[in-house]
Amino acid sequence: MENPYEQVQLNILSRIIGNIDRLNQSVATLNQELENVNRRNRNLEIMGQICENYHNSTQFNLKATGSQKPPL
Repeated sequence: MENPYEQVQLNILSRIIGNIDRLNQSVATLNQELENVNRRNRNLEIMGQICENYHNSTQFNLKATGSQKPPL
């Protein structure tokens, strides 16, 4: 005897598989975008460290030469 719900179940399974494929594509795209954001953030972090080191060096040199003045 044939299962009367077999075609309905096959249709549901094919819809689920299609949705999972689209979900996987979306997750792959999201991962690529997150990698791009992380790469940009690394560049910003490096730039921030460079600026902080420059500031510290400047402060040290001003104190060492006695040229540092109080803020206005």
